[in-house]
Amino acid sequence: MSDTSSDRRNFGPTVVEQLFAWFQRIIAVYCLMFGVLYWVRLLGYYDSPLWRIDLMPVHWQVVTVTLAVFFPFAAAGLWMLASWGPVIWFLCAATETVMYAGFPDLFGRHYAVVASHAFAACLYTAFRLVIHFQKRTAAQQ
Repeated sequence: MSDTSSDRRNFGPTVVEQLFAWFQRIIAVYCLMFGVLYWVRLLGYYDSPLWRIDLMPVHWQVVTVTLAVFFPFAAAGLWMLASWGPVIWFLCAATETVMYAGFPDLFGRHYAVVASHAFAACLYTAFRLVIHFQKRTAAQQ
């Protein structure tokens, strides 16, 4: 095998990097879904008590407006595989985790949302570690 053929293999993304890109795009779809749900609350399309911004308590108004803006923004960054996408997603996930795990008397007990954010964060960390170790191993060879 020649040196040129082995060098060409290192330029393309690895299988793990391709899976990581798909993982980020799947999370982007979920972020967009969460963003739309917060916009539904803001605009009052859902017929339920306290689902319009003017009827919500102040603590719900603050997080609803914030997350309605940040979730679609995170979705765009994750879909484009931009470096700032995961950062914005982390802010949204941390906000919802604090809401539902830290203040369940104000926001309710939505532990499935907290668990899904924790699971996604663990997968993200695992992907980043595997990619880091692959690149470190390739650089040492």
